[in-house]
Amino acid sequence: MTHSRSAARFILDNSLLLLAGTVAAVAWANIDHATYDHLAHPLHFWVNDVGMVFFFAVAAKEVFEATLPGGPLASPRRALSPLAAAVGGMVAPALIYVALATTQGPSELARGWAIPCATDIAFSAMIARIVFPTGHPAVPFLLLLAIADDALGLIILAVFYPAGALSFTSLGVLMTAAVLSALWLKRRQTHSFWPYVLGPGALSWAALYLGGFHPALAMVPIVPFMPHGAQDQGLFAPGEHRQADTLNRFEHWWATPVQFILLLFGFANAGVPFAQIGPGTYYVVAALLLGKPAGILLFSAGARVAGAHLPPGLRTADLLVVGVAAAIGFTVSLFFATAAFPPGVALAETKMGALLSFVAAPLAIGLSRLVRRPFEASRHGDGAHAT
Repeated sequence: MTHSRSAARFILDNSLLLLAGTVAAVAWANIDHATYDHLAHPLHFWVNDVGMVFFFAVAAKEVFEATLPGGPLASPRRALSPLAAAVGGMVAPALIYVALATTQGPSELARGWAIPCATDIAFSAMIARIVFPTGHPAVPFLLLLAIADDALGLIILAVFYPAGALSFTSLGVLMTAAVLSALWLKRRQTHSFWPYVLGPGALSWAALYLGGFHPALAMVPIVPFMPHGAQDQGLFAPGEHRQADTLNRFEHWWATPVQFILLLFGFANAGVPFAQIGPGTYYVVAALLLGKPAGILLFSAGARVAGAHLPPGLRTADLLVVGVAAAIGFTVSLFFATAAFPPGVALAETKMGALLSFVAAPLAIGLSRLVRRPFEASRHGDGAHAT
């Protein structure tokens, strides 16, 4: 029983259900695309527009808590290095993608510039835990980078990829009602998270949906109003589930359902025939694999010039490995692709690029062995000399 629970926990903690749904979708789409599409298409609205609300809510919860006292975003000085790395890891891939799309064509692919900006939190962190020893500062640094990356990605999604005709009246009226009702619940010290979801959350969803923006972001403006702890416990800290505040109980309750939502998300969105590999695929993969490490290294160096410091024990070589691990776009890249393009060739090609970004995983593992071996050897040598 203990082994079964450990295996289930490993599967859930590392988003392997998402991977299973993705593999099933790709296999089915390449065996019989017509039947796959017949089943997957009706899932798009319920998964992408409704279910993913809670995926982004959990991510928003970690971003918000990181701004609390003791959190890595609590002060500009502490936040500068990972935030600069996150910005660099978005700017460089976007520039590479746009350069390839505009010079190599077709130019309409340039609309997908945000697809390679994303970093998959779960898979990139899993790779970091594999390649770095327990307690190494690269793991929380990558987690924070990925979370900041996706937080900025939510802004990009809202601003540059409206889901329909914009109606600022609907957005303004309903979102004001959502925020005021969330504030009212907070002042009444409402400790159950369900009123926040079913009241302000539903109003926020309607505001975004009717306003022409992507409704998957509905809980993002509501999360900060839920009663929360006074200090940050750490990114995805294991002990958070023991915290009695509303925000942590919300995250703990939704942690497992979100993994099954991701299973459905992978199944509903990843079914792309291999015949659809094309220019968009290559541009996404190239932008991620080249742009992520380059942007993270360059912008981190710029932050250090401005007075920021890398966490103690995190070397530039480690940062390069972090950059390659961050090139796994996967979940959010798939989401951005569906927001950027209607069904068709461009969407299929860029989706395949998001899927193939998983090649960054073995590359990060191999690179870590190359850059860490000389470092470990020098440490042993210094120790022997000191002895």
